[in-house]
Amino acid sequence: MVRYPANGSPVDAYLAVPAGGKGPGLIVIQEWWGLNDQIKGVADMLAGEGFVALAPDFYHGKEAGLKEPDAAQKLLMEFFQAGNAAKDARGAAAFLTAHPAVTSAKVGTIGFCMGGWVALLAANESPDKVAAAVNCYGVGAKQPDLSRMKGIPILAIFGGKDHSTSPETIASLEKAARSAGAPFTKHTYPEADHAFLNEQRPEVFRAGDAKDAWGKILPFLRVNLR
Repeated sequence: MVRYPANGSPVDAYLAVPAGGKGPGLIVIQEWWGLNDQIKGVADMLAGEGFVALAPDFYHGKEAGLKEPDAAQKLLMEFFQAGNAAKDARGAAAFLTAHPAVTSAKVGTIGFCMGGWVALLAANESPDKVAAAVNCYGVGAKQPDLSRMKGIPILAIFGGKDHSTSPETIASLEKAARSAGAPFTKHTYPEADHAFLNEQRPEVFRAGDAKDAWGKILPFLRVNLR
């Protein structure tokens, strides 16, 4: 665990560094459950792939269990009401770009569920520090502002059976990205539900689709983080 400043307030985060000690920087953003063992495991996996992965605790110490959706919904509402998302995201980007283990000039963002939305927010908040964004099934009721993401490529991953998104909201996101000048690539897995990349949720995890999705995500990040 590390701590970074965000507009005068400290934010705790989990930092995973490759075995070689250096690599491109990547901000890894939680699902609505919080900074749990699963998202730390994703950061560890990405460190194993050569990235310096920072997973901020956007809930500031609070967490819901994977079987507690009502508690997660409450934490999500508190998160947005607090209005700290933008400053915490900016602080993460500033901390990671300045970290001595980071070799890339700019960092990337990747998020899952609500974190996919925050991954886009972070890129828009710090376009001088973020070079690429991956949104995994994160389209909320309120579309994130993408107006400052000109030239920042977005990779979006969706499940065809995800009832939290719709073809209309995905199309709206794509239109906003293209209007902002952000190159937009999307992949939809027809039989996948929401959170199909979460291996700790057997009711939705799809190993084959997850393998294929990571086979797209990792090259996208390697190409864009130099």
